[in-house]
Amino acid sequence: MNNIVILPILLPLIVGVVLLLFAKNLKVQRVISGITMFALLGISLYLAHIVYYEGIKTLELGNWPAPFGIVLVADLLSSFMVLLTGIVGIVCLYFGFKTLSEARLKGYFLPFYLFLITGVNGAFLTGDLFNLFVFFEVMLISSYILIVHGGTKYQLRESLKYVIINIVASGLFIVGVAYIYAVTGTLNMADISVKVAELEQQGVLNVIAILFLLVFGMKGALFPLYFWLPKSYFGPPSAIAGLFGGLLTKVGIYCIIRVFTLIFYHDVAFTHHTVIMILAGATMFFGVLGAVSQFDFKRILSFHIISQVGYMIMGLAIFTPLALAGALYHIAHNIFVKSALFLYAGATQKVTGTTDLKKMGGLLKTHPFLGWTFFVAAMAMAGIPPLSGFFSKFALVLSGIQEEQYYIVFVGLFVGILTLFSMMKIFIYAFWGEQKLTDEEAKERKIGSVVVTILPLVALAVIMGLAAEPVFVYLLQVSEQILDPSNYINSVLKE
Repeated sequence: MNNIVILPILLPLIVGVVLLLFAKNLKVQRVISGITMFALLGISLYLAHIVYYEGIKTLELGNWPAPFGIVLVADLLSSFMVLLTGIVGIVCLYFGFKTLSEARLKGYFLPFYLFLITGVNGAFLTGDLFNLFVFFEVMLISSYILIVHGGTKYQLRESLKYVIINIVASGLFIVGVAYIYAVTGTLNMADISVKVAELEQQGVLNVIAILFLLVFGMKGALFPLYFWLPKSYFGPPSAIAGLFGGLLTKVGIYCIIRVFTLIFYHDVAFTHHTVIMILAGATMFFGVLGAVSQFDFKRILSFHIISQVGYMIMGLAIFTPLALAGALYHIAHNIFVKSALFLYAGATQKVTGTTDLKKMGGLLKTHPFLGWTFFVAAMAMAGIPPLSGFFSKFALVLSGIQEEQYYIVFVGLFVGILTLFSMMKIFIYAFWGEQKLTDEEAKERKIGSVVVTILPLVALAVIMGLAAEPVFVYLLQVSEQILDPSNYINSVLKE
């Protein structure tokens, strides 16, 4: 039964290699990759089901017992993240089928898409730090290919920052792994947690903790390390930008949550309530200022990736079960809604030929289905009830008030108002304003089938809002499990 833990990694890896053999047959690639993503979603659902009802599942590769061998671990948090990956991966793939040219799809897009999913799922399921680095590199190498896919001058120029910052982060990651190994003598995360709890050198551990926060902060686009993201995510096609914007930064946030609940919880007053709290507030504030200042559809969304990341680590900074549940809820909400909004940007660009808001207008008259479904997603992002964004922010604000963290609560509410402002700016300029397309052009540019591929993500934002209670019951169980490291340690080390 535990062999299912490796399937979310193994399936996309094997199929990605198989697709390389059909590089010239796009039809076969489409069919195989589409079936694979649905199979991956089914596996992810089943994995989340058995972990919820049967407890944490571990797989010792090569039958080497932990902490001496490589171990994969599926707990409530990692299985939840794998499930989110499966959902958004399907939607972005089928949007790519509808919007990307055959020339781009033939350019090894689909194999590297699956290799990216392999790296993401591996990062969620691995149980040791060095293999976390390995899966990060699998993900990043695939993302380097996808972010320049199409080879425009803008993509090649701006993606250079993306590559350089991730190479620097990977170098620092190896340094952090070396330091933690020097201090504890192990790289298994459960074993590290045991050894760290026995150490008295809190100063050294704080240094290592900040180093890992720096590494994952670069990958998750925290303040002040987010400068590479807005222009890098502006360049690639919307199918890729939607996957990157919704999913990739969340891998960094997952790693921060994992290591600062499992390993670095020895000095919460310093690491969580001070350092991470300051980073959360600054990331929210400066990210949303960038969004408000823009007049381009995709650039606004790119800056909102940054501001929304701040809410996620705000929950970790407060460090209570409710706050962490709110952070996890916000991760799920943001993966769905942010990916949907990037895909809407691509659909709108397909109609108007631009992402410049000043050159758009009147799309609500010519394409009402596009306009009103975008409006629902935009209101979810802004946190308007009864959509998903409201309940995640409500939980975070409530937990902040309960813990008397009034400054971060004020920043979160203020950023929410500016998020609503920037979303309404997109709606007013692109959809509500004066019609820029002629009636003939509007008839020629019908994209109903493209918009249909985005609807599952919008529907999930609505469903998460209407079913907020059962979702929070589940996420509270997730947060309670990760706040008690003994659950993870006992499952991995069989103690």
